Amino acid sequence: MHSADKTGPGDLYDLLVIGGRSGVGKSSVGFEIAAQLEAADVPHAYLEGDCMDWVYPQRPGLAEKNIAAIWQNYAAAGYRRLIYTNTASIGSAADITGAMGGRTRVVGALLTCTDETARGRLTGREIGSTLDWHLTRSEIVGREFAAATLPSWATRVSTDGRKVADIASEIVALTGWRNSTRDERRSTQ
Repeated sequence: MHSADKTGPGDLYDLLVIGGRSGVGKSSVGFEIAAQLEAADVPHAYLEGDCMDWVYPQRPGLAEKNIAAIWQNYAAAGYRRLIYTNTASIGSAADITGAMGGRTRVVGALLTCTDETARGRLTGREIGSTLDWHLTRSEIVGREFAAATLPSWATRVSTDGRKVADIASEIVALTGWRNSTRDERRSTQ
């Protein structure tokens, strides 16, 4: 039986959510996690949360509908692990798992950094008209996240002065995904 024939609401999935303020390194870390998992031959999918509802004007629920549509295709192809990056992904994990269907084990990493670190990264990245907005919003969100109580499945991970590969390795270790089986690898091919 092909793996696509076995997918459904009773399936068990794994979700890694990576959240944090603008400029903390979510996308860089997410891409590096995907690269490390690929190098270890671990099947997975990766979604940039910002791309799930990058529309104007905003439409409530659009991100969840897009995640559900994309995940349906990934699950039908045999994938069971999803890496998802978005500022508020820790707080919206229930919406993401709902969109995925099936039973989902969640691991989360809330990336943190100082205002100075975020400012330096954003200044180098934002070359258009949104730099001031990103700087202000990042500082506000950074304070909110610093005061937030995390769910038991989430861990704070500092990105200040660290190499992206080291941060990614720490987060991959939290997932336990490097211990996948050969049968699972074959099911996605």
